[in-house]
Amino acid sequence: MCWSATADLVAGAAICALGAAGVTRLRRARDLPLAALPLLLGAHQIIESVIWRSGGGSGPAAVAWAVIALPLPAVWVPFGVLLAAPPRARRRLLLPAAIGTFTAAALAYFLATRPVTADIRGHTVGYLFDLPYAPLLVTGYLLATVGSLLLAADPLLRLLGALVGAGAVICALLWRLEFVSTWCAFAAVAALMLLGWVGRTPRRQAA
Repeated sequence: MCWSATADLVAGAAICALGAAGVTRLRRARDLPLAALPLLLGAHQIIESVIWRSGGGSGPAAVAWAVIALPLPAVWVPFGVLLAAPPRARRRLLLPAAIGTFTAAALAYFLATRPVTADIRGHTVGYLFDLPYAPLLVTGYLLATVGSLLLAADPLLRLLGALVGAGAVICALLWRLEFVSTWCAFAAVAALMLLGWVGRTPRRQAA
């Protein structure tokens, strides 16, 4: 994933297919946001394949990619975890949901008012954002996404949070300039764990 237009397209289509399989296995409507997350991330990779083929730049595909990469997960993930959680576990999930809401609002504003540029760098894509307070926004983003998963009641979601958090650290160390692109690719693969999580729903209900 992320290493070429073809890799992004094939991987994105596969992730979308598995995400669709997860959605069809749903037993509870409140699990839909998390079950559908691979669909969003698979579409994200397909959009990046368009960016590869266009040679980067600042067109609509780059903006769409940035919107899915930044503000959307900051609200989608924490509220998805919150909705799926049993009532007794929801109070501790309110904080990452609130952080995600404020972070997403700030990111959406800056993306709407400032340019987004994709830059092909060998076998990765770098994205250039003019984001004020970038360290603060990245911290809020990770607290909302990774933090909500780590606070989830379900152990499989906590494992997913640990893997995605570790992936964020690895991508930041190895591909500093292309961190957003490589981490989103890793997150898309890790999100396939949600297919197994959806399959466990009947057992969770029985418990």
